[in-house]
Amino acid sequence: MKRALVIIAMAIAVVGFNVFFIVDEGEQAIITQFGQPVRKTISDAGLYYKIPFIQKTHYFDKRILKWDGDPNEIPTKDKKYIWVDTTARWRISDPLLFLQSMNNVSRAASRLNDLINGSVRDFVTRNSLIEIIRSSDWDKSYTQTTETVSQKEVIKVGRDQFSQIVLSNVSELAKSFGIEVKDVLVKRINYTDQVRQTVYARMISERQRIAEQRRSEGEADKANILGNMEKQLKDIESGAYKKAEEIRGDADAMATKIYGDSYNKDPEFYAFLTTLDSYKKVLGDNTRLVLQSDSPFFNYLKSTDIRKSKY
Repeated sequence: MKRALVIIAMAIAVVGFNVFFIVDEGEQAIITQFGQPVRKTISDAGLYYKIPFIQKTHYFDKRILKWDGDPNEIPTKDKKYIWVDTTARWRISDPLLFLQSMNNVSRAASRLNDLINGSVRDFVTRNSLIEIIRSSDWDKSYTQTTETVSQKEVIKVGRDQFSQIVLSNVSELAKSFGIEVKDVLVKRINYTDQVRQTVYARMISERQRIAEQRRSEGEADKANILGNMEKQLKDIESGAYKKAEEIRGDADAMATKIYGDSYNKDPEFYAFLTTLDSYKKVLGDNTRLVLQSDSPFFNYLKSTDIRKSKY
């Protein structure tokens, strides 16, 4: 009797376990019967029931999921090989369609891998390198360069629009699988070793041209500054010389006037002082003069006793 009760209790537990099921937050469920859906999508969390052993519950994540692809080596239109690493966010928007087409997340990730990588490869092979590495709003004024940007280097799409184009292409195809692709982003674009060396050489050459330009501009500024300094110096010297000559001329005029006034007051005394000054400057301890007797310089030496003069 006890064994029968245990069996009945286990049967009830098994049936109860198969009748009731729980949908957690972040999950959505589809109920199928013999492979065919029998209810609408259950997207609210809670406790639900189903017919045991006949109906089956399929759980799917309703949160945003991440797809992360492997880096791919792709040639650009201008025959330059680059590594492109992309990532994307997606969610299951139609669980029933997803169940019928993909069945599980692993298969969906594999399908997204084909769609996104294929779209990225198509874009890269149809565009030049600058369309992939430069921003969509890039302008030649954003960088210091001495090179002239050719018509071929004008950005038509750019890196930002590149992501949008890939997203647009992938989204339309993913909808048929019950998948909504939220965005596609380029994580990293890297050059291959051969392209990297070419890019580095171009960067070095460009920086050398910029350095030479800056040096030549510096030399021109230096010459201009030195020229202005030399001009200012000459202006200062000429002004100072002019001022000195004016002062010297005024002094000479004043001295001449003083001499003239002195001479007019007493010409004989003035002549006497002038002659004495001459004697002082000319006659020394070892000086010998040979003069004529009627020389003006000899006037005040004729008398052996100058004290006899009225001066």
